Amino acid sequence: MRIALIGCGFFAQNQLHGWQGIDGAEVVALCDRDADRLAASSDAFGVARTYADAEALFRDGGFDVVDIATTVASHRPLVKLAARHGVHVICQKPFALTMADARAMVAAVEASGKLLMVHENFRWQSPVRAAIDALRSGAIGEPFFGRVSFRSGYDVFSGQPYLAEGERFIIEDLGIHILDIARALFGDVARITATTRRINPKIRGEDVATMLLAHTGGVTSVVDCSYATRRVPETFPESLLEIDGTEGTLRLDTGYRLTIQRGGQTDVRDVSPPLLPWASKPWHNIQESVQLIQQHFVDCLREGRVPETSGQDNLQTFGLVEAAYLSAREGRTVGMDEI
Repeated sequence: MRIALIGCGFFAQNQLHGWQGIDGAEVVALCDRDADRLAASSDAFGVARTYADAEALFRDGGFDVVDIATTVASHRPLVKLAARHGVHVICQKPFALTMADARAMVAAVEASGKLLMVHENFRWQSPVRAAIDALRSGAIGEPFFGRVSFRSGYDVFSGQPYLAEGERFIIEDLGIHILDIARALFGDVARITATTRRINPKIRGEDVATMLLAHTGGVTSVVDCSYATRRVPETFPESLLEIDGTEGTLRLDTGYRLTIQRGGQTDVRDVSPPLLPWASKPWHNIQESVQLIQQHFVDCLREGRVPETSGQDNLQTFGLVEAAYLSAREGRTVGMDEI
């Protein structure tokens, strides 16, 4: 399976490492407008074919999948270019600037007969996956309440300084992941209520968000995100869970400790992610999830399955982001049928 990667920035290095760990997958071409980044990635990963222009990359072809690891403004033209050239697509999140863009991209790839997956990797973190699998197996009966939390003071701006410049920050960049975990656990959402705040005066967007979700299946969940939380030890980049079910409770606590209580019994499991040879703490949790989601995409292509985080599925997660901002701006509950 031959892959072309567009975008050789900070996070794309994880994707390049991830592809190296997947049998039968090979990155055969790289594309980036920054000559230094392009050359550095070419040298580090031994990829000889390099391009400064995506049009030229697609004209030359010779690959089955394009992995788009660029910032959001470029996603629509690149995805539509991939659709015109008939290749499968993985696209980084946030998927689009607007719902109209997102729907147009999904439609374009569907019309080409190829697969589109959004790189929504947080639900593929192995500790989160252990919780999802336990819940889906009925470990605590039917869930009726959940909390998905990500609270940290980690300096994410040092590696990705552009995050401090946008008018929208934590819901669009991080909250989208946490909302997607809530969907993976509890299903789609009927309505959402959100509040936001900006604590850090050096950024433009919001760095705290709290969201109340009413899921179509009857579960109520709270999704809360913060990059303004000061605590020791620092828990970045752990997503924490509390779930109540009809037969018991499930918690994913700091230190990757999964606790399931049912029928008077307590089952405590260490679900710490492995430290892959190329990974580094504390990022190793996210880094492993990159390789896991890429493996999932390869498996889906080989077996003719639709990826969990397909473009069509991600319309629901991206819609939650848009609805959360609308709710916070207008101070009201927003129904998903409004988005």
